[in-house]
Amino acid sequence: MLVGSNQPYLFPYIGYWQLINLSDKYVISDSMQYIKKGYVNRNYILLNGERHRFSLEVMGVNGTSLINEVKVGNNARKIISTIKLNYKKAPHFNEVFPMIEALLQNQEKNLARYLGHSIQEIAKYLGMNTKFVYLSDLQGETTLKAQDRTIDICKRANAEKYVNAIGGQSLYDKESFKKEGMELSFLEVADVEYKQFYNDFVPHLSIIDVLMFNSKAEANKLLGQFVLK
Repeated sequence: MLVGSNQPYLFPYIGYWQLINLSDKYVISDSMQYIKKGYVNRNYILLNGERHRFSLEVMGVNGTSLINEVKVGNNARKIISTIKLNYKKAPHFNEVFPMIEALLQNQEKNLARYLGHSIQEIAKYLGMNTKFVYLSDLQGETTLKAQDRTIDICKRANAEKYVNAIGGQSLYDKESFKKEGMELSFLEVADVEYKQFYNDFVPHLSIIDVLMFNSKAEANKLLGQFVLK
Protein backbone atom coordinates (compact mmCIF):
# COMPACT_ATOMS: atom_id res chain seq x y z
CA MET A 1 0.00 0.00 0.00
CA LEU A 2 1.53 3.28 -1.15
CA VAL A 3 0.19 6.28 0.75
CA GLY A 4 0.49 9.99 0.00
CA SER A 5 -0.89 12.94 1.91
CA ASN A 6 -1.09 16.69 1.85
CA GLN A 7 -3.30 19.55 2.93
CA PRO A 8 -6.22 20.29 0.60
CA TYR A 9 -5.41 23.10 -1.80
CA LEU A 10 -7.42 25.11 -4.32
CA PHE A 11 -6.82 23.56 -7.78
CA PRO A 12 -3.20 22.67 -6.90
CA TYR A 13 -0.26 22.43 -9.31
CA ILE A 14 0.71 19.34 -11.34
CA GLY A 15 3.03 17.87 -8.67
CA TYR A 16 0.11 17.49 -6.27
CA TRP A 17 -1.72 15.38 -8.82
CA GLN A 18 1.35 13.33 -9.61
CA LEU A 19 1.45 12.31 -5.97
CA ILE A 20 -2.27 11.47 -5.92
CA ASN A 21 -1.95 9.42 -9.10
CA LEU A 22 0.99 7.49 -7.65
CA SER A 23 -0.83 6.71 -4.39
CA ASP A 24 -3.09 3.77 -3.64
CA LYS A 25 -4.53 5.81 -0.77
CA TYR A 26 -4.34 9.57 -0.40
CA VAL A 27 -4.92 11.32 2.91
CA ILE A 28 -6.51 14.76 2.63
CA SER A 29 -4.97 16.46 5.67
CA ASP A 30 -7.95 18.56 6.64
CA SER A 31 -7.20 18.75 10.37
CA MET A 32 -3.89 20.57 9.95
CA GLN A 33 -3.59 24.24 10.88
CA TYR A 34 -4.84 26.79 8.38
CA ILE A 35 -2.02 29.16 7.45
CA LYS A 36 -3.10 32.71 6.69
CA LYS A 37 -1.75 33.99 3.39
CA GLY A 38 -0.78 30.45 2.49
CA TYR A 39 -1.93 28.49 -0.55
CA VAL A 40 -4.80 26.41 0.79
CA ASN A 41 -7.25 28.85 -0.80
CA ARG A 42 -4.97 30.54 -3.36
CA ASN A 43 -3.36 29.65 -6.65
CA TYR A 44 -2.20 31.02 -10.00
CA ILE A 45 -3.65 31.08 -13.51
CA LEU A 46 -2.45 32.61 -16.75
CA LEU A 47 -3.47 36.22 -17.42
CA ASN A 48 -2.02 38.17 -20.34
CA GLY A 49 0.93 35.81 -20.54
CA GLU A 50 1.85 36.15 -16.86
CA ARG A 51 1.10 34.48 -13.54
CA HIS A 52 -1.98 35.89 -11.85
CA ARG A 53 -2.94 34.96 -8.31
CA PHE A 54 -6.57 34.31 -7.42
CA SER A 55 -7.92 33.70 -3.92
CA LEU A 56 -11.04 32.03 -2.62
CA GLU A 57 -12.55 34.12 0.15
CA VAL A 58 -12.63 32.43 3.56
CA MET A 59 -14.40 33.25 6.81
CA GLY A 60 -14.10 32.40 10.50
CA VAL A 61 -10.31 32.30 10.63
CA ASN A 62 -8.35 32.89 13.82
CA GLY A 63 -4.78 32.16 14.83
CA THR A 64 -5.46 28.54 15.77
CA SER A 65 -8.00 27.52 13.11
CA LEU A 66 -7.67 24.13 11.48
CA ILE A 67 -8.47 23.91 7.79
CA ASN A 68 -11.69 22.02 8.54
CA GLU A 69 -12.80 24.81 10.89
CA VAL A 70 -12.66 27.50 8.20
CA LYS A 71 -15.69 28.46 6.10
CA VAL A 72 -15.88 29.26 2.39
CA GLY A 73 -16.65 32.88 1.50
CA ASN A 74 -18.70 34.37 -1.31
CA ASN A 75 -16.42 35.29 -4.21
CA ALA A 76 -16.64 32.11 -6.30
CA ARG A 77 -18.60 33.92 -9.01
CA LYS A 78 -15.77 36.44 -9.45
CA ILE A 79 -13.20 33.65 -9.80
CA ILE A 80 -15.40 31.90 -12.36
CA SER A 81 -15.63 35.10 -14.43
CA THR A 82 -11.86 35.58 -14.33
CA ILE A 83 -11.19 32.01 -15.46
CA LYS A 84 -13.76 32.24 -18.24
CA LEU A 85 -12.39 35.53 -19.54
CA ASN A 86 -8.79 34.34 -19.65
CA TYR A 87 -9.25 30.77 -20.92
CA LYS A 88 -12.22 30.98 -23.28
CA LYS A 89 -9.89 30.56 -26.27
CA ALA A 90 -7.94 27.64 -24.76
CA PRO A 91 -8.24 24.40 -26.78
CA HIS A 92 -10.02 22.40 -24.06
CA PHE A 93 -12.11 25.20 -22.56
CA ASN A 94 -15.48 23.74 -23.57
CA GLU A 95 -14.69 20.44 -21.86
CA VAL A 96 -12.97 21.75 -18.75
CA PHE A 97 -14.71 25.00 -17.85
CA PRO A 98 -18.11 23.47 -16.95
CA MET A 99 -16.39 21.19 -14.43
CA ILE A 100 -14.37 24.05 -12.88
CA GLU A 101 -17.47 26.22 -12.72
CA ALA A 102 -19.47 23.49 -10.98
CA LEU A 103 -16.71 22.86 -8.46
CA LEU A 104 -16.45 26.52 -7.57
CA GLN A 105 -20.24 26.76 -7.23
CA ASN A 106 -20.34 23.87 -4.76
CA GLN A 107 -22.57 24.93 -1.84
CA GLU A 108 -20.40 23.16 0.76
CA LYS A 109 -19.29 25.75 3.30
CA ASN A 110 -16.62 23.75 5.13
CA LEU A 111 -13.40 24.74 3.39
CA ALA A 112 -11.72 21.34 3.78
CA ARG A 113 -14.69 19.43 2.38
CA TYR A 114 -15.17 21.99 -0.39
CA LEU A 115 -11.54 21.58 -1.50
CA GLY A 116 -11.60 17.82 -0.91
CA HIS A 117 -14.62 17.44 -3.19
CA SER A 118 -12.85 19.43 -5.90
CA ILE A 119 -9.71 17.29 -5.61
CA GLN A 120 -11.66 14.04 -5.85
CA GLU A 121 -13.71 15.18 -8.84
CA ILE A 122 -10.65 16.25 -10.83
CA ALA A 123 -9.00 12.93 -9.96
CA LYS A 124 -12.05 11.17 -11.42
CA TYR A 125 -11.88 13.35 -14.52
CA LEU A 126 -8.28 12.25 -15.04
CA GLY A 127 -9.17 8.59 -14.54
CA MET A 128 -7.34 8.05 -11.25
CA ASN A 129 -8.26 5.07 -9.06
CA THR A 130 -6.84 6.46 -5.83
CA LYS A 131 -8.82 5.95 -2.62
CA PHE A 132 -9.28 9.16 -0.61
CA VAL A 133 -9.64 9.55 3.15
CA TYR A 134 -9.82 12.65 5.32
CA LEU A 135 -7.24 12.90 8.06
CA SER A 136 -9.89 13.90 10.62
CA ASP A 137 -11.70 10.60 9.92
CA LEU A 138 -8.50 8.57 10.00
CA GLN A 139 -6.68 10.00 12.99
CA GLY A 140 -9.00 12.22 15.01
CA GLU A 141 -7.56 14.43 17.74
CA THR A 142 -3.89 13.88 18.53
CA THR A 143 -1.03 15.49 20.41
CA LEU A 144 1.52 14.07 17.98
CA LYS A 145 3.52 16.56 15.91
CA ALA A 146 5.60 16.70 12.75
CA GLN A 147 7.23 13.38 11.75
CA ASP A 148 5.66 11.41 14.61
CA ARG A 149 2.22 12.45 13.46
CA THR A 150 2.95 11.48 9.86
CA ILE A 151 4.24 8.06 10.91
CA ASP A 152 1.06 7.54 12.91
CA ILE A 153 -1.02 8.53 9.88
CA CYS A 154 0.86 6.01 7.76
CA LYS A 155 0.26 3.25 10.30
CA ARG A 156 -3.45 4.00 10.41
CA ALA A 157 -3.56 3.99 6.60
CA ASN A 158 -1.74 0.62 6.47
CA ALA A 159 1.11 2.13 4.48
CA GLU A 160 4.03 0.03 3.34
CA LYS A 161 5.41 2.99 1.40
CA TYR A 162 4.95 6.69 2.03
CA VAL A 163 5.71 9.31 -0.60
CA ASN A 164 5.96 12.99 0.23
CA ALA A 165 6.58 16.05 -1.92
CA ILE A 166 10.26 16.90 -2.28
CA GLY A 167 9.96 19.76 0.21
CA GLY A 168 9.58 17.17 2.97
CA GLN A 169 13.23 16.12 2.77
CA SER A 170 14.04 18.57 5.55
CA LEU A 171 11.19 17.29 7.72
CA TYR A 172 11.28 13.51 7.45
CA ASP A 173 14.00 10.93 8.04
CA LYS A 174 14.01 7.73 5.98
CA GLU A 175 15.58 5.71 8.80
CA SER A 176 12.76 6.61 11.20
CA PHE A 177 10.18 5.31 8.73
CA LYS A 178 12.26 2.20 8.06
CA LYS A 179 12.25 1.37 11.79
CA GLU A 180 8.46 1.37 11.59
CA GLY A 181 8.50 -0.99 8.61
CA MET A 182 7.82 1.63 5.95
CA GLU A 183 9.74 2.95 2.98
CA LEU A 184 9.91 6.73 2.61
CA SER A 185 10.43 8.45 -0.75
CA PHE A 186 10.17 11.99 -2.05
CA LEU A 187 8.54 13.06 -5.30
CA GLU A 188 10.25 15.74 -7.34
CA VAL A 189 8.46 17.17 -10.37
CA ALA A 190 10.51 16.98 -13.56
CA ASP A 191 10.44 19.73 -16.16
CA VAL A 192 6.78 19.98 -17.17
CA GLU A 193 6.09 22.18 -20.17
CA TYR A 194 3.27 22.42 -22.68
CA LYS A 195 1.95 24.88 -25.25
CA GLN A 196 -0.16 27.65 -23.77
CA PHE A 197 -1.29 30.51 -26.02
CA TYR A 198 1.44 32.38 -27.90
CA ASN A 199 3.41 33.42 -24.84
CA ASP A 200 6.60 31.89 -23.53
CA PHE A 201 5.71 29.02 -21.22
CA VAL A 202 4.70 30.15 -17.73
CA PRO A 203 5.31 27.34 -15.17
CA HIS A 204 3.96 26.58 -11.70
CA LEU A 205 0.32 27.35 -12.43
CA SER A 206 -2.86 25.69 -11.17
CA ILE A 207 -4.15 22.41 -12.59
CA ILE A 208 -6.75 24.61 -14.29
CA ASP A 209 -4.07 25.78 -16.71
CA VAL A 210 -2.86 22.23 -17.35
CA LEU A 211 -6.35 21.00 -18.18
CA MET A 212 -7.24 23.97 -20.37
CA PHE A 213 -4.27 23.32 -22.65
CA ASN A 214 -4.03 19.53 -22.54
CA SER A 215 -6.37 16.67 -23.37
CA LYS A 216 -6.91 13.98 -20.74
CA ALA A 217 -4.36 11.78 -22.50
CA GLU A 218 -1.81 14.61 -22.65
CA ALA A 219 -2.41 15.50 -19.01
CA ASN A 220 -1.86 11.90 -17.99
CA LYS A 221 1.52 11.93 -19.73
CA LEU A 222 2.44 14.97 -17.65
CA LEU A 223 1.45 13.07 -14.50
CA GLY A 224 4.31 10.69 -15.18
CA GLN A 225 6.99 13.38 -15.39
CA PHE A 226 8.59 13.08 -11.95
CA VAL A 227 11.40 11.31 -10.14
CA LEU A 228 11.37 9.57 -6.77
CA LYS A 229 14.25 10.16 -4.41
